[in-house]
Amino acid sequence: MIVLDYRDSRPLYQQVKDSLRRMMLTGLLEPDEKLPSVRSLATQLAINPNTIQRAYAELEAEGYIYSVAGKGSFVSTGDGEHLRRVAELTGRGSVGGAVSDRFDRILLVENPYGSIHLGNP
Repeated sequence: MIVLDYRDSRPLYQQVKDSLRRMMLTGLLEPDEKLPSVRSLATQLAINPNTIQRAYAELEAEGYIYSVAGKGSFVSTGDGEHLRRVAELTGRGSVGGAVSDRFDRILLVENPYGSIHLGNP
């Protein structure tokens, strides 16, 4: 779920980045799954596309996503680093149950103009 809080002291790109990272590490977004295009996500969140581009660029620099020219951005495959990140996010030394609880595969995007569903219901 991507929730933008306009009263939060963090910049919007950081909020988008944190939300996407959390969805990746909890298994809501699976490895090699295509992310929404910069333009479509920006439109649905009612924010500037440069904000989404910055969030995607930082996620790519940190190894969470990868880009394919002409195809889009995709979630990086799970590896040892992925498991370490899950443990770090959940505050657990092991990731045994961290990803076992599956979520419905719906991304709920909340913004001041209402809610928008992305992905597969």
